[in-house]
Amino acid sequence: MNSDGAYANLVLPALLRERRLTGRDAAFATELLAGTCRWQGSYDTIIAAAAGRPLNGFQPAVLDLLRLGAHQMMSMRVPVPAAVAASVDLAAATVGERVTGLVNAVLRRVADKTLEEWFDQLSDGLDDRDRLALRSAHPRWIVDRVADKTLEEWFDQLSDGLDDRDRLALRSAHPRWIVDAYAELLEPAELEQALAANNQSPPISLAVRPGLAEVDDLVHAGAEPSTYSPFAARWRGDPGELAFVRDGRVGVQDEGSQLVTWALTRAAAAPGWWLDLCAGPGGKSALLAGLARLDGSRLVASDVALHRAILVAAAVRAYAGRGTGPTVLVADATRPAWRADSFSRVLADVPCTGLGALRRRPESRWRRGPTDVERLHALQVALLASAIDSAAPGGIVGYLTCSPHRRETSDVLNETLAVRTDVEVVPAAQLLPEVPGAALGPYLQLWPHRHGTDAMFAGYLRKTR
Repeated sequence: MNSDGAYANLVLPALLRERRLTGRDAAFATELLAGTCRWQGSYDTIIAAAAGRPLNGFQPAVLDLLRLGAHQMMSMRVPVPAAVAASVDLAAATVGERVTGLVNAVLRRVADKTLEEWFDQLSDGLDDRDRLALRSAHPRWIVDRVADKTLEEWFDQLSDGLDDRDRLALRSAHPRWIVDAYAELLEPAELEQALAANNQSPPISLAVRPGLAEVDDLVHAGAEPSTYSPFAARWRGDPGELAFVRDGRVGVQDEGSQLVTWALTRAAAAPGWWLDLCAGPGGKSALLAGLARLDGSRLVASDVALHRAILVAAAVRAYAGRGTGPTVLVADATRPAWRADSFSRVLADVPCTGLGALRRRPESRWRRGPTDVERLHALQVALLASAIDSAAPGGIVGYLTCSPHRRETSDVLNETLAVRTDVEVVPAAQLLPEVPGAALGPYLQLWPHRHGTDAMFAGYLRKTR
């Protein structure tokens, strides 16, 4: 491919189909080709040093074979004998027997050191940028071009001709459509703070399982109480170090997630059966299970995906072990497996774009797009309708998303209220008076920069008949 000037991403799919490679074999071949191409410059320096000759002393095909062998040994954890033998066999089949000794000798010299040891040896006498070029597998001229300016200088240059929101998108590392969505809810000064907060690593938030552990237990173990949730504490380090976490009496759950779940239980409703109809991965179900137990109620936790239902069962295992665990179902909430009008409280934490959890899942901002919002909107409307249908007269429905986007939040509720006459809004601020600056009209919107939580949205409805 080097000699033909071909592009790896264009050639490889056809080769995989031609050779009928799938699964792990296809993955291995993909990494072998892409990784060798990615690290070619660094491997060339190592090969030249190991061989004691310049690269132009090799046939192009032999040099490609050496690069492929080097990548297998140094970056793919292929045992040296296997990588060398495969490279020698390939050399014999594609170039000729006469080069097999050379390929064998050079690759064995390459294998004498790890990649890091080669970098250390070859970095002697290099300036900082040459060292960086070697270790990052980039030509020196690219390193020079990037290093010629600071990040701020690049921002200044690239901002010329952009409007304010495009500049903010560039500087805050958000796509423009997310900036626009946030801008519908926040003033310009606060908009910048909200986007900046998405680029900060969140603290580890723990949630006690009501009736099984207390926040004071976690404080005595070295945690700090959180700001708003009576079930939350902040932890530094690996949560798995705590016996409370290992035995299921405590879980990891964002404080905002705890708050919007807790609010559902603070609205007046008779004891009875509760429903979490999109329950995976189970943090909210675990909190509800404990609160239902204290209320004299029982919980059904349902999810459409088996693997997520398994996570729910794991999250509530401490209650199940005491005979008070919820009923966990695998069911599609748009085609309920339960009778209508059955539950005194229903939680609908619907699938969403996750734009409120960008601190935890930063890659989501680049993987999602406006079309995802519209695709999810229809599902969200359907799930809210199912939640209302599932609630008994007088029951409470909580609609939650981990996204502040209007199409996923207030639009879903307002469209539903426009066509249904059997529900009324319960003002969310009344349910969480301890949390300032969270009201969004009659609904609730939390923010990382205001509350230190994920940007959870919640709306609460009472079924009237």
